[in-house]
Amino acid sequence: MPKFNLACGASVVLLAALSAPASAQVDLTGEWRFIFHEDQPERIPGPELDDYTGLPLTDGARQWALSWDSSRLSLPEHQCQAHIVSYIYRGPGQVRIWMEKDEATQRVIAIKNYLATFAQTRAIWMDGRPHPPEYGAHTWQGFSTGKWEGDMLTVKTTHIKQGWMRRNGVPESDRVELTEHFIRHGDTMTHITVVDDPVYLTEPLVKSQNFLRNDRLDQVPGRGWVWPCEVAEEIANRPRGLVQHYLIGQNPFVQELAGKTQIPTEALMGGARTIYPEYQLRLDELKKAGQK
Repeated sequence: MPKFNLACGASVVLLAALSAPASAQVDLTGEWRFIFHEDQPERIPGPELDDYTGLPLTDGARQWALSWDSSRLSLPEHQCQAHIVSYIYRGPGQVRIWMEKDEATQRVIAIKNYLATFAQTRAIWMDGRPHPPEYGAHTWQGFSTGKWEGDMLTVKTTHIKQGWMRRNGVPESDRVELTEHFIRHGDTMTHITVVDDPVYLTEPLVKSQNFLRNDRLDQVPGRGWVWPCEVAEEIANRPRGLVQHYLIGQNPFVQELAGKTQIPTEALMGGARTIYPEYQLRLDELKKAGQK
């Protein structure tokens, strides 16, 4: 009888273990390098000035972008400003992913990302902890929690500092909620982002980028991983307190891209309606009217 009870007990434990949800489905750990065949002009060397195509911007976001002068990045306060989490995966560099586990139980506490761009370390918490309250501190990488949905890692991030959604002045507010999906297919990893911004977007903005697993480590230690940033005086004799900007209606580059591409300025200014196929009819009207 004792042997029977012991066997039954073991069977119950085994069945419980088999029926318990897996804490991870796919191994994302390792070193990954960016692949730039998707949206390359926007990412490297960078977007054209006043090109907001494909972005469902609000009027306020558009005006912010039109007021932005690229010389602002030469200010000491801005030179080492890191990319925020919703943008940093589109920049140059590499990504290292590893798991942080509890030593006693070997349960995954967090999936860590080290992003060579601006030397940012990010934690995706996998232990069920809640997000901070609304008044919690905001950081460049925000506060992230993850869960496995089959073989796909889904991540929710809040508490992100104000940053940009395109590197030509298009802003992103600090009220953003970011949803990400990490999907691995062999040596390729696809990263999908969905940005919900109640301040600067009229609908969610969806983007994707791909990474290739790097199994051949650098021959020179640290190459491609180190991003030193030192503040320097880039413009001599700049008046103290000056922040470069354009007043409303005074941006000198609004018509420049339209002239080069023959795309009407209205389309280049973005907005939700410019995203959908039906906008082609509007483009035809603008071109017939000779609008730039």
